[in-house]
Parts: sequence; structure tokens; C-alpha cells
Amino acid sequence: MTKTTDCAECGGTVAPDGHCWDCGAPQPGFRAHVEITADGGAAGVSDRGRQRGVNADAMALAMSGRWTIGVVCDGVSMSPRAERAAQVAAEVGASALAARLRDGALPEDALTDAAHRAGRAVAALAPSVDAAPACTFVAGIVGPEGIWTAGIGDSRVYWLPDAGPGTALTKDDTGEYEALAAWLGADAGEPVPRLRSYRPAVAGRLLLCTDGLWRHRPEPDGLRAALARRRPPSAEDAGLLEEARSLVELALAAGGPDNITALLIPVAPSVPAS
Repeated sequence: MTKTTDCAECGGTVAPDGHCWDCGAPQPGFRAHVEITADGGAAGVSDRGRQRGVNADAMALAMSGRWTIGVVCDGVSMSPRAERAAQVAAEVGASALAARLRDGALPEDALTDAAHRAGRAVAALAPSVDAAPACTFVAGIVGPEGIWTAGIGDSRVYWLPDAGPGTALTKDDTGEYEALAAWLGADAGEPVPRLRSYRPAVAGRLLLCTDGLWRHRPEPDGLRAALARRRPPSAEDAGLLEEARSLVELALAAGGPDNITALLIPVAPSVPAS
């Protein structure tokens, strides 16, 4: 027998996407805290925060041969069903990346295609352009030859090396007063992701995160200093999961005014393509 969940607003039945079938209200406890891991040690943590009723962040991890794939999305708070937009974009983006890389596509082409597919999926959620769910989108892929990233909006990707200075690999799409200038959604047009590649000479971590984290520590070295070293990086258990938790805890300790997501992918020194 399947157990149903009662809506916090009207007592109706809650659907799998965290909204009530009857009144449509989002449920406060849906995806309040989510943790994911993947083979190879990649891990992510997403938390509702202390002041938001719904977690409108979403993340996804996937593996495709030698590639590790991460996607993080942040629902635009002024749009309807922003949490659904983020979840759909993350899932579609990661699935598209895995498929394209498995077929032998160049990383840049795979990232561009994944952003376009995620954008079309989010646009399909809208009954009209005047009621369009929307979200940001960042994706990172890590392989033996290096790191490739794509970004739309103000979620970020950071390179956090074990030694030497870190760097932000994405640039925010923002305008005057830090207003969002690009996003995925029916009212956004065709996505134009900002692409970047990087070939690290040392080991480290790729961090994908939403502004619920980076606004508390916007500089890469500050984020790296906050990583918990509770387990050695070579441990078979989820060492990066502990580090992702520590980053989320940092934002929660600062008041947690927004949803918070931190996803970490381990990176080995790159080797030239044969």
C-alpha cells in the first residue's frame, strides 16, 4: 500500500514534484536537505536554508566513461515553480551531457547542447511567457585531459587546487544592481552558455555552487579554507561529502538566508590527449 502525504496548506495529496495535486502549494519539507554521491568520490549537498520555505536549488551527478559530470541550478525566486525548473534543468542537463560525451562529442559541444536541452525542458514547463518557471545553470565535466565548464546566470564554478591559488571558472550574468541578466526559461530565449576549459597541473576539487553559498565566501581561497578535512582525500568513504557538508554548514552558520548547494568533483592533474 502506497502512503500519501498530506498538503500543509489544504490537506490534499502531495505530488512527486513536491506540490499539492489539489491546490498547487509547494511543500516546505520537500527536498529540504539532499545529499548525493557518485563513483570516484564526487558529492553534493543541497539545503533549504533557515529562511526559505522551499528548496529551489537542484543538483545532479553522472558518470560517462572517463568523465565525471556535475550540474547545479538555482530556481529564480520571482518565477512560478522555480524549484521545478531547477530540478528539471539539472536532470536534463546531466543526462544530455552523459549521452553526448558517451557518443564522443567534444566537451564544448556537449556542454552547449546540454544547456540548450535544459533550456527547452524548462521552457516547456511554462503555460505562457508571462508565467514562466526559470533557473540558473552551471555544469562542469572533469576528465583526464582537464576541466570544462558552462554557466548561465549567477551560480558559479570554482577551481580549488590542493596547492596554489584557486580561481572562479565562470562569470556571472548580471546587470545593474546585480540583477540577473541570463537564465533558462520560456521568457529567456535561446541559452548562450559561457564556456571555459582549464588543464590543472595539480590535484584539487571542482566546486559548483549557488549564490546561497558563494555570497558568504566569494573568493576561491576563502572557500578552500572552509573545506573540512575530516577524512583524508584517499579514504574510500565519501571525503568530499564531508567537505560539501562543511560548505553548507558555513552558509547556515551565517544565517542561511537563501537555499544553499555545494557540489564537489575530485580533479587529478591533467595529461595531454594522446
